[in-house]
Order: sequence, then structure tokens, then C-alpha cells
Amino acid sequence: MAALDAETILLATEDVLRRFGPAKATVVDVARALGVSHAAVYRHFPSKAALREAVTRRWVGRMYAGLEAIAQSSAPREQRLRDWLVALFHAKRDAAIGEPELFATYRVLALENSVAAGEHVEALLAQLAGITGDAASARAIFEATASFHHPAHVGEWDRPDRDELLDSVCTLIVDGVRPGR
Repeated sequence: MAALDAETILLATEDVLRRFGPAKATVVDVARALGVSHAAVYRHFPSKAALREAVTRRWVGRMYAGLEAIAQSSAPREQRLRDWLVALFHAKRDAAIGEPELFATYRVLALENSVAAGEHVEALLAQLAGITGDAASARAIFEATASFHHPAHVGEWDRPDRDELLDSVCTLIVDGVRPGR
């Protein structure tokens, strides 16, 4: 067996979370899946909470890889803002539908005000501030669009009118940030 490393543990933890969900998955389950003792897992992650935080960071990083590219693109500010908001919504919705157990873990951590969730929000706000040109506008836009990205609203994301509603909200926001407004 290859040497146990953090990446191997994170992959196994994702599989365990998919099988058992966040409420029932344990470090012992992860260790069993790897064929090691739970102490071996604890050598890399000091607690179940630390392991869950690391899984969340890894998962969120994959989910939002494209947002930074949108924020940094050379497209006009209004287009980047619209594209970024739409991509954020689609990333969240696709994750909630495609990986419901991992999304549930993220949701639990976000609702617990975890470090990983806080870092995630700060990174999103920084990208948005890079697009809008100021942190106050970024925060206002982020809060105004919460129903399209906050995990508490996941039950609304599959409604048939969500894309159309998001488009209308984006139009209002983009019109509001145009020069001369």
C-alpha cells in the first residue's frame, strides 16, 4: 500500500460522505475505507472538524475554479459581473444536484459559520470587488443575490423560473453599476 497522505484521505473522505452523508460519516469510516487505523487519519487531520474543513475547502475550490477567470477577464465590467453572477449560481446549483451529500456537508459547515465557509465568502467578495471596483458594492450585490448562492436557498434553485429571475436581477444590478449612475 502506498504511503498515506492528506490527498488520499480527502478522496476517501469524499467517498464516505457520499455514501453516509455528513451526519453519519465518521473518521472511523474513512479509516476503514483506507484500510488503516483512525489514528493514522488523525496524524494528518487533528479532528473530524479539521477533516471536514479540508474536504470543504478542496470541494469549494474545484466548484469555483472558473469564477476567478471570469473576474480577471478583459471583458467589460458589466459583462464580467453578469457572467460571474450566473456562473456562481450555476456552480452552486450543479453542485447541489450533482453531489448532494458533499453539498450537504458544505451547507452544514456554512451554517455552523466554519472557517472554510468564511474563507469561501471572503474569496468570492474579493473577486466581486475586483469586478465592481469597490468592496461596499461587492457586499451589497452579494447580499442582494443571496437567494441564488446561499445554501439556505438550495430548495429554490430547481424552480423553473430561477434562470429567468436571475437574468432579471442581473439586469437590474448591471444597469445600476453602469458609469453615470
